[in-house]
Amino acid sequence: MTARQTDDLYVRYMKAFQDSTEHTTSCEACQEGQECVAGAPIHERFARLQDAYQARQKQQRR
Repeated sequence: MTARQTDDLYVRYMKAFQDSTEHTTSCEACQEGQECVAGAPIHERFARLQDAYQARQKQQRR
């Protein structure tokens, strides 16, 4: 994987983190740990990208 592709993954991961955080800030259900219909896909995207980024980091350390 090229540096550009890795950087793109990191940028998407950080954007998903921001989106998830912003949604949770304004959503009582998500603040209570009960994802709402609108928040579920936002949080799922963040989790998927976090997993992908962490897997990539682990792979690069080998």
